[in-house]
Amino acid sequence: MRVGLLGGSFNPIHFGHLRSAEEVREALNLDLVYFVPAAMPPHKSAEDLAPPEHRLAMVRLATKGNRHFMVSDVEIRRAGRSYTIDTVRHFLATLRAPSTLFLMMGADTFADLDTWKECDDLVRLCSIVVHTRQENDEGQPTRISLAAVKRFGYIKRDDHYVHPGGQTLSFVATTNFPVSATLIREKLRHRHSVRYLMPNDVVDYIQRHGLY
Repeated sequence: MRVGLLGGSFNPIHFGHLRSAEEVREALNLDLVYFVPAAMPPHKSAEDLAPPEHRLAMVRLATKGNRHFMVSDVEIRRAGRSYTIDTVRHFLATLRAPSTLFLMMGADTFADLDTWKECDDLVRLCSIVVHTRQENDEGQPTRISLAAVKRFGYIKRDDHYVHPGGQTLSFVATTNFPVSATLIREKLRHRHSVRYLMPNDVVDYIQRHGLY
């Protein structure tokens, strides 16, 4: 089984998250994609962060109806700082064997991967797939991403890269959705409409609970 992991604060989840996950799933022929809301993201400020139980509920509402999308509360149950290495180890220990794990992230996140806890172990334990909208004229990842490729010792093979430990690194160009959780929160603060930026069920949930 080929399983994708998409972590994040999802504060709140929106169509950009959902569409990139769907396109990566299709491109890499993933059987499942697990959305993993973080209890407390280590690289983000807690300011404006909705309570974890609300962010988890919104992710469940947003992903319902897609049989390939699953939601995991492992980081929220673990509480404290949410480190991806711990989550990856959890999935490797609990997924039905044989399974291949693909950690999904954006290009900006990949560029900062060397600041993550136990990052060298992380790239040895799972494959990485970067969804990106920024490519150069040769269709290769941006210069920043290439620096991260070199940092972790990946070697170019056809349309992807291979780590010395055997795991792969792939770049998938996804549809550009000019929407962000920051933009949505800003609109909500000014009492502007956020419909059509996220699923209606999520909009209704935010309004019902007075979030943001």
